[in-house]
Amino acid sequence: MEVINTLGRRKAAVARVYLSEGKGNFTVNKRDVNEFFPTETLQYVVKQPLTLLEVLGNYDVKVNIFGGGIKGQAEALRLGLSRALIEVNPESRDALKKAGFLTRDSRVVERKKPGQPKARKKFQFSKR
Repeated sequence: MEVINTLGRRKAAVARVYLSEGKGNFTVNKRDVNEFFPTETLQYVVKQPLTLLEVLGNYDVKVNIFGGGIKGQAEALRLGLSRALIEVNPESRDALKKAGFLTRDSRVVERKKPGQPKARKKFQFSKR
């Protein structure tokens, strides 16, 4: 199996995922995944597609992530990893789609409008 290259996005985060057969090495920006994502919750989010398909130790995953915050990066990585696993095994598409890992979450922060303190908040109205 050659290296499979996929892309995952969430908010401002972009994750480029390189999947190949191996012993289960998981590196993110040249660091271990548990070092890059320090909390248990984010580590769980990142490994969800692998645990769902029960292939956690079968592949080497190398990821380059930039942009956004740590949660957006974790969810971008989850999408990219799910897309890579589909290229390896197309039959796994149904399970990943049912779990919601193939949907690109397009929600982003609404922009601030002029004459307002935030996107929707207004300055206090004064009658006099």
